[in-house]
Amino acid sequence: MPTVEGLQFDYLLHLLEPGRFPFHRWRWELWHGSTLVASGWRLGRPDAGRALRIAASEFALRLFGLPVPPRDPRAGVGDLRPGTVERVSIGPTACVLVPRALERPVGTIAVGSLS
Repeated sequence: MPTVEGLQFDYLLHLLEPGRFPFHRWRWELWHGSTLVASGWRLGRPDAGRALRIAASEFALRLFGLPVPPRDPRAGVGDLRPGTVERVSIGPTACVLVPRALERPVGTIAVGSLS
């Protein structure tokens, strides 16, 4: 039986320190391979997780040439803890959100003399 690998997106989700704005924000980025697909920030982590899910599902629909339906306020709701892998299924497409740090190759260490 043939195996088909599903659609996978990488994401970054981290807390921004107060800067120009006097409050904390959650920065999110959605990547498809080496291409940044969407990014933004939200005041709460659950809102940033929802933005990631919605962006991933809408990009997946456009990738397959399907129409993007009107946004449902209940779609994509829920917290996304940084570092977790999550399967997203909104509409007729499904994808997997994987933390971008898990996809980075481990750096090589040069072995040589210390003298």
